[in-house]
Amino acid sequence: MFVRKKKNRSGTVSVVIADKSSGKFKELKTIGVSSAPDEIVRLEVKARQWIDEYSGQMTLDFDESAQALQEARNTIARIERTLQNTPQVILGHIYDRIGFGVIGDSILRHLVIARVCHPQSKVATASYLKSYFDEDVRLHNIYRYMDKLYNTQREKVQRISVEHTMRILGGRIGVVFYDVTTLYFESAPQPDDVLRQAGFSKDGKMAESQIVLGLLVSEDGYPMSYSIFNGSQYEGRTMIPVIDDFVQRFKLTDFIVVADSGLMNTKNVELLESAGYRYIIGARIRNESPKIKDWILAIDRTDGNIIECCKNDCQRLVVSYSDARAKKNAWNRNKGVDRLRKAYAKGTLTKDNVNKRGYNKFLDISKDITVSINEEKIAEDSLWDGLKGYITNTTLSGKEVISQYHGLWMVERAFRIGKGTLEMRPMFHFTEKRIEAHNCICFVAYKVYKELERVIREVGMKMSVDKVLEIAKTITTLRIRLPNGSVYTETLFTTPQQETIKPLLEALDQDKNKAG
Repeated sequence: MFVRKKKNRSGTVSVVIADKSSGKFKELKTIGVSSAPDEIVRLEVKARQWIDEYSGQMTLDFDESAQALQEARNTIARIERTLQNTPQVILGHIYDRIGFGVIGDSILRHLVIARVCHPQSKVATASYLKSYFDEDVRLHNIYRYMDKLYNTQREKVQRISVEHTMRILGGRIGVVFYDVTTLYFESAPQPDDVLRQAGFSKDGKMAESQIVLGLLVSEDGYPMSYSIFNGSQYEGRTMIPVIDDFVQRFKLTDFIVVADSGLMNTKNVELLESAGYRYIIGARIRNESPKIKDWILAIDRTDGNIIECCKNDCQRLVVSYSDARAKKNAWNRNKGVDRLRKAYAKGTLTKDNVNKRGYNKFLDISKDITVSINEEKIAEDSLWDGLKGYITNTTLSGKEVISQYHGLWMVERAFRIGKGTLEMRPMFHFTEKRIEAHNCICFVAYKVYKELERVIREVGMKMSVDKVLEIAKTITTLRIRLPNGSVYTETLFTTPQQETIKPLLEALDQDKNKAG
């Protein structure tokens, strides 16, 4: 590499760094452009410095080099530990920002942070905390803490979550979304279990025991309350106890309950109305009276069309039509019918057509059974393509009712993050105390995840929580013991990708300083 002064047509001189390779000249970097002689000389000096720095052609004398090298070695010798604890720093700020720090439980903090950034078993979590964050949390202390956590902190963490959610939503919770899911264990159910029982699994794990988890979230998907039920509990009977418990504990009554049609039954609706709750629930329009079904099927099939009628003094039935939903309904049905046509092309049901799952293996079909595709039922089913119904006792317009109901995807996303990112299941605990404690830790972890997602959005970073934490895990922090005995820490941002999350760390630091 060498410095080259290149004259331009304008009369100025460009000072560039060039290189000759294979007989060809290549300009590597332009240091600057000027017409003033003094400035050109200054640019030449700057160019030579750049070459010295980036080509390794250092011009220090030997004594200075040896001294600098020794100082570097002394500094390296003082490094006590290298940590990948940036995720802990970020999540710790978020944990305190929500208000969980007032609980004062360091073990809960460590378990929640580890659950968000590196979910594993409790044994692996203890090792991870020591290896990456230098936190000495013993396994027996974790289990002892979980035995205490199940009935001491659940009330606190839910109250903190509700209060924080109200703050970020402007002091009022207008809508709550409720849904249920199942969490399975890698074990068969035991006869004397209170919670771990066999039941209908939403994960298709019919052979494993499970529990049922009911979750209430607010607008934008912030978690507020949860309850767990035994694995055989019918999901329709979980909603009212959870909502009643929520109202009783937090004295919140001015909200609308939104739930899926799977939770709709006559008893639930009667209980909601008798308690004075406003609600929006998915309707089972095919189960309506013949008169109402005829009215629904007569709807104008214009995309986005909405009609409604009064079912009684309290309830309205809102029905909408969507072209996209109609296409999806038709595609799903055609796919299923095509599969049936191929499977039963010969018009008979044989033993080979019966799946071998569960106890079906004991079935013995002595004679083939004649089967046929009922084209009339297919045509009947197609009449309902694109139609969706909603039952409500609110005064909201039909469009607003549908808009609020569509917010249920946030509960589904909460379950998806909980089961996927936070790895709530499978569970490996066997006592009621630890099962409850595990769910409490995951609830707090999801709240931290959602708040970090909100802060990232506020900072203006176009990244997901998972991407931010993935980058944060690559950042190294040095812990150095100085000659006077004090400890100095330095976080190294060595790549452009690591630099991209600096705004988040700076925003969290500013927030912490204001709070302090």
